[in-house]
Amino acid sequence: MFTTAVLRRLAVSLLVVVPSSCVVAFSPILRSKAFQITPQTTTEQNAATTLTLDSAVMPPKEEEESKVGVLLLNLGGPETGDDVEGFLYNLFADPDIIRLPGPLAPLQSLIALFISKRRAPKSRAAYESIGGGSPILKYSNAQADLMTKSLKDRYGLDVKSYIGMRYWYPFTEEALEQIQKDGINALVILPLYPQFSISTSGSSLRVLQEIFAKDSQKFGKMVHTVVPSWYERPGYVKAMADLIKNELDSFTPEQIQEGKDAGLKNARHILFSAHGVPKSYIDAGDPYQEQIKECVKKISESLPGEEEGVEIHLSYQSRVGPIEWLRPYTDDVLPELGEKGVKNLVVVPISFVSEHIETLEEIDLEYRELAEENGVTNWRRCPALNTDATFIDDMADMVVDALNEPSQSVTEACVANNVGDIDIEGGIDFAGVGGVGADSDLIARENLKDKERINGRVAMIGVAITLLVELLNGQSLTHMFGL
Repeated sequence: MFTTAVLRRLAVSLLVVVPSSCVVAFSPILRSKAFQITPQTTTEQNAATTLTLDSAVMPPKEEEESKVGVLLLNLGGPETGDDVEGFLYNLFADPDIIRLPGPLAPLQSLIALFISKRRAPKSRAAYESIGGGSPILKYSNAQADLMTKSLKDRYGLDVKSYIGMRYWYPFTEEALEQIQKDGINALVILPLYPQFSISTSGSSLRVLQEIFAKDSQKFGKMVHTVVPSWYERPGYVKAMADLIKNELDSFTPEQIQEGKDAGLKNARHILFSAHGVPKSYIDAGDPYQEQIKECVKKISESLPGEEEGVEIHLSYQSRVGPIEWLRPYTDDVLPELGEKGVKNLVVVPISFVSEHIETLEEIDLEYRELAEENGVTNWRRCPALNTDATFIDDMADMVVDALNEPSQSVTEACVANNVGDIDIEGGIDFAGVGGVGADSDLIARENLKDKERINGRVAMIGVAITLLVELLNGQSLTHMFGL
């Protein structure tokens, strides 16, 4: 049941977009069916993105209790060693991860099968080093449960939360089936990636877009909205800054003096290590790099600066192969810092909201060893947000904000963030949808579509070359995907 205050706040939420480009306020929270909503049938894309009113305003029918759901999207990961091969197959079979050139595309499943079998033993060993499996589902479930509790305790809002993983159980498709069974009629879609990337949030949203388009009769009456990225939210920024400050404060006076004795102006250093992507992804329109930079800037504004003896750096981890990735690389920066005399270092995994293979194995084991070999004597690693109370409350606030703001469909989110090969034949009618902004902006993105598709193909060909190199010399490709 919803409180009167919540009903009032949410009564103007989630806009329905109509073909005339007029925006009609529609609240799934209202108990009466003020409008009959049916999907357009002009194209599959329109079925997923545009809702029409059956005949303008229909008289209220029988009361229907509104049910709000929150779908959290994440990568997924193998929970046991036996899961590793299947997880790898799902990963490499995704054309958003490895899109082969046209003539080779029919071989994607066969190649994915070959890679997964070849890479499984090494990946299984990596997971064994962190306890035998990925903790990502455990943390995602805990985040969902605590967020739901926060919504109830702080807003009086009853919601059901769901987890949709991209490459392992519970899959996004399973979550949607449960959402249907539970009768959810208003859905907030929240990727657990602070910054948007075509290869993470984009891939998960593409799955949703395809499902909504193919089964418009099933999902057309469920109003939904997407929060594509949220790196700039004050609650998230504060949660990150507080965790980093805790690590900075853990350096003893003796350690700080050791840093000063090395002759550096700043005795303490922070290295934000973001997950890397091939540079060609950025050239194809991926907003990830700019969002990472802006995110680091916002967090840094809440941290001690050089006047307090703290210096901040940014690098990108997990690169592999001969193609150009975002620079500077973390495994280059760490030796450089050591050579300069840095003794006190806090490493911050900026792309991740929960512990998993890239924090527990790549950073904690590989990067720490590299740093200490090069003279960094006092290593700290900022924990992921996990179930941090400030972060959990901000997730709840994010849901309420999404319910009170103009809605953004999965297709609009993909278009706004340059996810390639999204079919928008017939256009998208909207007004003021967050992230897109105006018809002229969408038209501009349409004009760039061909250029982005070409750049995207270049990026994927580069990844295909990387794959071939790995197959020939045994170099691991899987760090690219946090394996």
